[in-house]
Amino acid sequence: MKKQLIYISLSSLLLIGCGNKTATKQENTLHTTNTSDATLPPVENKEKNSDLKPAFTGQTRIEGVKTTTPFTFKIITQDLSNPWSVKSLPDGRLLVTEKDGNLRIVSENGTMSGKITGLPKVNSGGQGGLLDVCLDPDFATNRMIFFSFSEATPKGNLTAVGKGKLSADEKTIENTQTIYRAFPAYDGKLHYGS
Repeated sequence: MKKQLIYISLSSLLLIGCGNKTATKQENTLHTTNTSDATLPPVENKEKNSDLKPAFTGQTRIEGVKTTTPFTFKIITQDLSNPWSVKSLPDGRLLVTEKDGNLRIVSENGTMSGKITGLPKVNSGGQGGLLDVCLDPDFATNRMIFFSFSEATPKGNLTAVGKGKLSADEKTIENTQTIYRAFPAYDGKLHYGS
Protein backbone atom coordinates (compact mmCIF):
# COMPACT_ATOMS: atom_id res chain seq x y z
CA MET A 1 0.00 0.00 0.00
CA LYS A 2 2.79 2.43 0.90
CA LYS A 3 4.55 1.76 -2.41
CA GLN A 4 1.32 2.51 -4.33
CA LEU A 5 0.91 5.80 -2.46
CA ILE A 6 4.53 6.69 -3.19
CA TYR A 7 4.07 5.97 -6.90
CA ILE A 8 0.88 8.03 -6.98
CA SER A 9 2.65 10.86 -5.17
CA LEU A 10 5.60 10.69 -7.55
CA SER A 11 3.31 10.69 -10.59
CA SER A 12 1.38 13.64 -9.19
CA LEU A 13 4.54 15.57 -8.50
CA LEU A 14 5.90 14.74 -11.93
CA LEU A 15 2.74 15.99 -13.60
CA ILE A 16 2.62 19.12 -11.44
CA GLY A 17 6.16 19.86 -12.55
CA CYS A 18 5.34 19.03 -16.16
CA GLY A 19 2.32 21.28 -16.42
CA ASN A 20 3.63 24.32 -14.63
CA LYS A 21 4.54 26.65 -17.49
CA THR A 22 4.73 29.68 -15.20
CA ALA A 23 7.39 28.14 -12.98
CA THR A 24 10.92 29.41 -13.25
CA LYS A 25 12.96 27.25 -15.62
CA GLN A 26 15.41 25.21 -13.62
CA GLU A 27 17.90 22.51 -14.29
CA ASN A 28 16.47 19.11 -13.48
CA THR A 29 17.14 18.90 -9.79
CA LEU A 30 16.64 16.07 -7.37
CA HIS A 31 14.75 16.75 -4.14
CA THR A 32 14.40 14.50 -1.12
CA THR A 33 11.85 15.01 1.61
CA ASN A 34 11.55 13.32 4.98
CA THR A 35 8.70 13.90 7.37
CA SER A 36 7.98 12.50 10.80
CA ASP A 37 5.23 9.97 11.57
CA ALA A 38 2.21 11.87 12.84
CA THR A 39 -1.56 11.88 12.67
CA LEU A 40 -3.19 14.83 10.96
CA PRO A 41 -6.77 16.10 11.19
CA PRO A 42 -9.20 14.83 8.53
CA VAL A 43 -8.91 16.54 5.16
CA GLU A 44 -12.71 16.85 4.96
CA ASN A 45 -13.72 19.32 7.65
CA LYS A 46 -16.87 20.95 6.29
CA GLU A 47 -20.38 20.26 7.53
CA LYS A 48 -21.57 16.75 6.62
CA ASN A 49 -24.04 16.69 3.74
CA SER A 50 -25.83 13.53 4.91
CA ASP A 51 -27.12 11.91 8.08
CA LEU A 52 -26.13 8.48 6.78
CA LYS A 53 -23.87 6.55 9.16
CA PRO A 54 -20.49 5.30 7.85
CA ALA A 55 -20.38 1.56 7.18
CA PHE A 56 -17.17 1.24 9.22
CA THR A 57 -14.90 3.42 11.34
CA GLY A 58 -12.69 5.57 9.17
CA GLN A 59 -14.86 5.30 6.05
CA THR A 60 -15.40 9.05 6.21
CA ARG A 61 -13.55 11.81 8.03
CA ILE A 62 -10.50 9.57 8.39
CA GLU A 63 -7.38 11.14 9.87
CA GLY A 64 -4.46 12.01 7.65
CA VAL A 65 -1.04 10.45 8.16
CA LYS A 66 2.38 12.04 7.88
CA THR A 67 5.02 9.47 7.08
CA THR A 68 8.77 9.14 7.39
CA THR A 69 8.93 7.42 4.03
CA PRO A 70 11.51 9.29 1.95
CA PHE A 71 10.76 10.07 -1.67
CA THR A 72 12.50 11.85 -4.49
CA PHE A 73 11.26 13.56 -7.61
CA LYS A 74 12.85 15.11 -10.62
CA ILE A 75 11.29 17.56 -13.09
CA ILE A 76 11.96 16.08 -16.50
CA THR A 77 9.96 18.52 -18.65
CA GLN A 78 7.81 21.60 -18.31
CA ASP A 79 6.67 21.51 -21.93
CA LEU A 80 3.54 19.37 -21.58
CA SER A 81 0.16 21.07 -21.87
CA ASN A 82 -2.24 20.04 -19.07
CA PRO A 83 -0.88 16.50 -18.55
CA TRP A 84 -3.60 14.23 -17.19
CA SER A 85 -2.35 10.65 -16.97
CA VAL A 86 1.00 8.92 -17.19
CA LYS A 87 1.98 5.30 -17.77
CA SER A 88 5.50 3.86 -17.83
CA LEU A 89 6.45 2.05 -21.02
CA PRO A 90 8.56 -1.13 -20.71
CA ASP A 91 11.74 0.81 -21.60
CA GLY A 92 11.18 3.44 -18.88
CA ARG A 93 9.81 6.21 -21.09
CA LEU A 94 6.46 7.71 -20.15
CA LEU A 95 3.25 7.65 -22.17
CA VAL A 96 1.40 10.85 -21.20
CA THR A 97 -2.08 12.11 -22.04
CA GLU A 98 -2.73 15.82 -22.38
CA LYS A 99 -6.19 17.16 -21.60
CA ASP A 100 -6.66 18.69 -25.06
CA GLY A 101 -6.58 15.21 -26.65
CA ASN A 102 -2.90 14.70 -27.26
CA LEU A 103 -0.81 11.65 -26.45
CA ARG A 104 2.96 11.97 -26.14
CA ILE A 105 6.00 9.95 -25.14
CA VAL A 106 8.50 11.56 -22.78
CA SER A 107 11.95 10.09 -22.21
CA GLU A 108 13.76 10.05 -18.87
CA ASN A 109 15.95 12.96 -20.04
CA GLY A 110 12.91 15.10 -20.96
CA THR A 111 12.86 14.57 -24.72
CA MET A 112 9.24 14.73 -25.84
CA SER A 113 7.68 13.18 -28.93
CA GLY A 114 5.39 15.02 -31.26
CA LYS A 115 1.64 14.56 -30.90
CA ILE A 116 0.68 10.95 -31.55
CA THR A 117 -2.15 10.89 -34.09
CA GLY A 118 -5.04 8.47 -34.62
CA LEU A 119 -7.04 9.11 -31.46
CA PRO A 120 -10.78 9.84 -31.64
CA LYS A 121 -12.10 13.38 -31.29
CA VAL A 122 -12.02 14.45 -27.64
CA ASN A 123 -14.30 16.96 -25.92
CA SER A 124 -11.82 18.88 -23.76
CA GLY A 125 -14.28 21.41 -22.31
CA GLY A 126 -14.68 21.67 -18.55
CA GLN A 127 -13.28 18.58 -16.84
CA GLY A 128 -13.26 16.64 -20.09
CA GLY A 129 -10.36 15.65 -22.27
CA LEU A 130 -8.10 12.72 -23.01
CA LEU A 131 -8.14 11.11 -19.57
CA ASP A 132 -6.49 7.87 -18.44
CA VAL A 133 -4.15 5.61 -20.38
CA CYS A 134 -2.97 2.08 -19.71
CA LEU A 135 -1.04 -0.62 -21.50
CA ASP A 136 -2.36 -4.03 -22.47
CA PRO A 137 -0.70 -6.70 -20.26
CA ASP A 138 0.93 -8.00 -23.48
CA PHE A 139 1.99 -4.53 -24.68
CA ALA A 140 5.57 -5.69 -25.31
CA THR A 141 4.30 -7.98 -28.08
CA ASN A 142 1.01 -6.42 -29.25
CA ARG A 143 1.65 -2.66 -28.56
CA MET A 144 -2.03 -2.22 -27.60
CA ILE A 145 -3.05 0.70 -25.40
CA PHE A 146 -6.36 1.59 -23.77
CA PHE A 147 -7.47 5.15 -23.04
CA SER A 148 -10.51 6.94 -21.70
CA PHE A 149 -11.82 10.24 -22.99
CA SER A 150 -14.81 12.54 -22.90
CA GLU A 151 -16.90 12.37 -26.03
CA ALA A 152 -19.52 14.78 -27.35
CA THR A 153 -22.66 13.17 -28.76
CA PRO A 154 -25.90 14.72 -30.09
CA LYS A 155 -27.54 14.03 -26.70
CA GLY A 156 -24.70 15.40 -24.57
CA ASN A 157 -21.30 14.32 -23.27
CA LEU A 158 -20.12 11.00 -21.92
CA THR A 159 -17.07 9.04 -20.84
CA ALA A 160 -15.78 6.59 -23.44
CA VAL A 161 -12.99 4.01 -23.53
CA GLY A 162 -10.96 3.29 -26.63
CA LYS A 163 -8.14 1.05 -27.69
CA GLY A 164 -5.58 0.97 -30.46
CA LYS A 165 -2.11 -0.16 -31.40
CA LEU A 166 0.87 2.16 -30.98
CA SER A 167 2.59 2.08 -34.36
CA ALA A 168 6.18 0.85 -34.63
CA ASP A 169 7.37 4.41 -35.34
CA GLU A 170 5.34 5.64 -32.33
CA LYS A 171 3.68 8.41 -34.35
CA THR A 172 0.11 7.10 -34.50
CA ILE A 173 -2.45 4.87 -32.85
CA GLU A 174 -3.58 2.31 -35.43
CA ASN A 175 -7.02 0.68 -35.71
CA THR A 176 -8.53 2.85 -32.99
CA GLN A 177 -11.87 1.57 -31.70
CA THR A 178 -14.24 2.92 -29.07
CA ILE A 179 -15.06 -0.14 -26.98
CA TYR A 180 -17.24 1.39 -24.24
CA ARG A 181 -19.52 4.40 -23.80
CA ALA A 182 -21.01 5.31 -20.41
CA PHE A 183 -24.62 6.02 -21.35
CA PRO A 184 -26.72 8.01 -20.85
CA ALA A 185 -24.95 11.10 -22.12
CA TYR A 186 -25.66 14.29 -20.18
CA ASP A 187 -25.64 18.00 -20.89
CA GLY A 188 -22.65 18.99 -18.81
CA LYS A 189 -18.86 19.21 -18.77
CA LEU A 190 -18.05 17.86 -15.30
CA HIS A 191 -17.37 14.59 -13.51
CA TYR A 192 -16.35 12.28 -16.32
CA GLY A 193 -14.74 9.86 -13.89
CA SER A 194 -12.09 7.59 -15.34
